[in-house]
Amino acid sequence: MRVLVTGHNGYIGSVMVPLLQAAGHQVIGLDTYLFSHCTIGPDGGAPFVARHGDIRDVTAEDMAGIDAVIHLAGISNDPLGDLNADCTYDINHQASVHLARTAKAAGVSRFIFSSSCSLYGSSGDDYIDESAEFNPVTPYGWSKINTEQDVGPMADDDFSPTFMRSSTAYGFSPRLRADLVVNNLVGFAYLDGEALIKSDGSPWRPLVHIEDISRAFLAVLEAPRELIHNEAFNVGVTSENYQVRDVGDIVADVVDDAKVVYASDASPDIRNYRVNCDKLPTTLPAFQP
Repeated sequence: MRVLVTGHNGYIGSVMVPLLQAAGHQVIGLDTYLFSHCTIGPDGGAPFVARHGDIRDVTAEDMAGIDAVIHLAGISNDPLGDLNADCTYDINHQASVHLARTAKAAGVSRFIFSSSCSLYGSSGDDYIDESAEFNPVTPYGWSKINTEQDVGPMADDDFSPTFMRSSTAYGFSPRLRADLVVNNLVGFAYLDGEALIKSDGSPWRPLVHIEDISRAFLAVLEAPRELIHNEAFNVGVTSENYQVRDVGDIVADVVDDAKVVYASDASPDIRNYRVNCDKLPTTLPAFQP
């Protein structure tokens, strides 16, 4: 397939694109390149057509000849989204809906949206699946809900959106993110000898390796349409839900001479969700994280 990947130059896109290419897909990238200077390793994969652009400005011409869109671009976490809620909604919600409408009008048949388990927000300690009620606590979480709710009704015989609610990612990428909980704790532990936890450590977080996210998107891209049409999938592993304090303990065990330290102003984090991720590997048995 000819696949337009928005945010191809970001944390996930830099890992996903070579995987798509290795599977025989032709990638066309679209990115603002805001973080192109934040490269700590070589990009993999073969050269591909990449456009410098903003998803808010996408036109039908940008969709010419495209079979599927993988939409990764956007403001990518809760703290960043909190800085300017209006900007978060503009980019993560309105621009995503614009992108989907433009894709559909151009005859693109598949639209795979990078949603997030953040839309579950404050959901307690029990496992929740894709049927759970949304309980967002941040503009970022709301932006994902609003996009799903606006894009879902576009589904028809010619247009199949799929909503990938990824767990908290971790792992190496040429465009590494150090704000993600595992990457963050490993970084502090390695550099300072202290896995610094900035909450009381009690919140639950589902974790998923960045390569598993990439393989999940590939599996949905290649799946029979009837299995993924207008479906939402939690992306991760059910057994890989951890309280943040347990992640700190694991990091301290792995990194030599490291210990867990709680910030002096550590406080409870109302973002708390424990996620069941069995639907995706059950629906698509070829995908096993």
